[in-house]
Amino acid sequence: MESSDQNNNQKKSKHRPIYYFFGSLVTALFLTWLVKEPTFNDSQVYVLFLLFFAIGLWLTEAIPPFAVSLFIMSFLVFAIGNKYFNSAPEPVDRFVNTFSSRVIWLMLGGFFLASAMTKTKLNVTLMKLTLKVSGTNPRNILFCVMITAMLISTVMSNSATASMLVAASLPLLNSLGKSNLTKAFLLGIAVAATTGGMATIIGNSPNVISAGMLEKNGIEVTFLNWLAYGAPLTIVLTILTGWIINRQFIKHAPPVSMEFMHHEKSEMTPELKRSRKIVVAVILVTVLFWLTTSIHGISAAAISAIPLVVLSLSGILTGADVKTLPWDILLLVAGGLSLGVALEYTGVMEHYALKIKSLDVHPLVFFLILGYAAMLLTGIMSDAATSTIFIPIGMALLPEHKEQIAIIIGLSASTAIFLPVSTACNSIVFSTGFLEQKDFRIVGFVMALFGPLLAVAWVLLLTSHT
Repeated sequence: MESSDQNNNQKKSKHRPIYYFFGSLVTALFLTWLVKEPTFNDSQVYVLFLLFFAIGLWLTEAIPPFAVSLFIMSFLVFAIGNKYFNSAPEPVDRFVNTFSSRVIWLMLGGFFLASAMTKTKLNVTLMKLTLKVSGTNPRNILFCVMITAMLISTVMSNSATASMLVAASLPLLNSLGKSNLTKAFLLGIAVAATTGGMATIIGNSPNVISAGMLEKNGIEVTFLNWLAYGAPLTIVLTILTGWIINRQFIKHAPPVSMEFMHHEKSEMTPELKRSRKIVVAVILVTVLFWLTTSIHGISAAAISAIPLVVLSLSGILTGADVKTLPWDILLLVAGGLSLGVALEYTGVMEHYALKIKSLDVHPLVFFLILGYAAMLLTGIMSDAATSTIFIPIGMALLPEHKEQIAIIIGLSASTAIFLPVSTACNSIVFSTGFLEQKDFRIVGFVMALFGPLLAVAWVLLLTSHT
């Protein structure tokens, strides 16, 4: 009997994505019929349907997020450029060339750096150095680990940072077992990698999408420009969340034994030493060039060629390594940018935004609503998908504040950390088995409450002087 119930559950689980897919399809068709205007042309109707359908697929996870992005690009090409389905077919190249966007190359550069650090075990060395600096005091270890995660995630994706540091800290975690200290260190890695990712364009997907959509609107945000917006928030939120984690899990915990470090010795061959020197040099040169774009005039995307070329030519990263890069994330971002371009180009978002704007609400109210809405929706779906949906809406609502809208939403989308599935970083630390869902609640609530508010306040403060 028990075996029969188990088989039925497995069948239901297997068929659930199919139900979700067709449920999303029917819902999207109904919503499109309900809200479309009689004056809409074929392209506008198709894009409106695509928006609802993509939201449904992202929310239900009926198919992987990157597959939704591939569907978006394919649908736009098929529906908008096809004379048999569109009474006024239009050029579709603008919807598929997002994969060549400069922000995609920025992310790819970060992926190469993360992969090289992992392969040369620089992440392990960095973790050992962190523990030597922190000593045996649990509170010091927590803050040193969080600072390390925060700094690394400013120059490479936050998910890659979390993966590297969790792998490097497993000896420490295993020595502590399933304890409050283990929970504190894992939460510290996840939270700091997320807040650190807010600091730079390449730190996470929302930043990339924000910069990409601004670029499509003729507004260029450089690496240094974004740093001015994101870095102060990163520092404040990292300190705030670190204090919360310390209060919740550490308090008066006894000193941590570092005995395990004596058993963790890696063999250092001449080849590994050479590779490490190259990787460190590439990281330093790349970051230096990113920070000095305003001086030499080379775009941040072009600078990303440094890790791509040097790490490949030196043999540090091989074809096998490149295959393991998170290409699905790049596809997800490219598809999100395509949907944003379609919403703007067809005028769908502008049409509905003008209706909302007629309510004559103060822009500050819209900033706060969009910031908190982006945070809440990111808690249950992809942060890239959330940014894709809300940035075009915000830009259409307040066309005179496009830069503020994009950056506020990009930053706010990174403040949802209240569930294990809210961010890739949370999922990574949760997969270790040391954490429970309830462990994310308190620090997640604090971040959700103050994160969007601080993002709105800081962005408006900076832009009021420009």
